[in-house]
Amino acid sequence: MYQRILVPIDGSPTARRGLDEAIRLAKLTQGRLRVFHAIDDLSFALAVDAYGYAGDLLKVLRENGDRLLEEARDSAKTAGIGVETVLCDRRSGPVHELVAQEAATWPAALIVLGTHGRRGVGRAIMGSCAEHILRYAPVPVLLVRAPEAQSKPEAEKPLRVHLPTGALAFE
Repeated sequence: MYQRILVPIDGSPTARRGLDEAIRLAKLTQGRLRVFHAIDDLSFALAVDAYGYAGDLLKVLRENGDRLLEEARDSAKTAGIGVETVLCDRRSGPVHELVAQEAATWPAALIVLGTHGRRGVGRAIMGSCAEHILRYAPVPVLLVRAPEAQSKPEAEKPLRVHLPTGALAFE
């Protein structure tokens, strides 16, 4: 069960939480990991927009991706987990499609990834890569949420009302 675990990473703290959970799961199942980092069209376009030119940008994005994958590989190996890494720099589609393709091609038994858990306006503006992966994935997906304090701005936290003893309260 879950012998082949695909772990997409992007360098964020939530992706790191996903990797840590995948390592724990691989220990339990004696499975192996494939850590996956994609340089997609959107990431490339945003970077070009931020810097104003493409120049050596793809080279820099590849170097950063290689560094992220190396760190992930070291973490898994330190934990005694078999691991391989893949840098996808084809820029041939959105991340969720690239992850789904990788899961099918490898073939993965499970995808584990971190999610910011955005809701409301934040989700509408930023979108949800994790949600798209969940919809397109050919295998089960385990979403690892960011810590509660990091995942919700103060305005989105549930309202907690303290009532006198014996009163009903809903959260």
